[in-house]
Amino acid sequence: MDKIIINIGRQIGSGGHIIAKMLAEEFNCKFYDKELLNLAAKESGFSEKFFEQNDEHKGFFRTRFHMHVPLFGETNFYKSSFSDESLYKFQSDAILKAADEGSCVFVGRTADYVLRDRKNVVNIFVTASMDYRIKQVCQRHGCTRAEARKLISKGESERSNYYNYYTGKKWGDSSSYDLCIDSSHLGIEETEKFIALFVRKWFRME
Repeated sequence: MDKIIINIGRQIGSGGHIIAKMLAEEFNCKFYDKELLNLAAKESGFSEKFFEQNDEHKGFFRTRFHMHVPLFGETNFYKSSFSDESLYKFQSDAILKAADEGSCVFVGRTADYVLRDRKNVVNIFVTASMDYRIKQVCQRHGCTRAEARKLISKGESERSNYYNYYTGKKWGDSSSYDLCIDSSHLGIEETEKFIALFVRKWFRME
């Protein structure tokens, strides 16, 4: 197969981002996470800042701009063609363009849904136990367990709402993915190896 696409969904603290990067290196794929925001900004001609603040949660325009339209001068910015949906469209177009150009690993941002009609795609979801994820978030942010739990709860609520709204599917539900795996059982490195084996079999590389 000339090109392969690996889409990684992940729970916060599961190590899904690190695993995705390892897979990109192993399969010589371009890696797209925050990089997609830069691509979308270039495609739209709009500031990357807006894509960053809207990243994987819906309602950015409604919460940020409905009281601040005059700050944009004479243009009624909020009532223009820009909206949460148009930002999503620019990001989706960036995903499609990147997928056309070569093998990729995408992290989140509903790439599994955007690329649902492609045949060279595998969709994977990385989960982990809550205790494992809390420990990872504590180490990463230097916070207490209570703060980590709150970060996870808030972040995953935004992430699931975003995914569910735009895809009509349920974030994290096994029916939305080809493989779901709990990284707290094997650890990051062994989970990546397991997924890599699955990917090779999926694309009949062996």
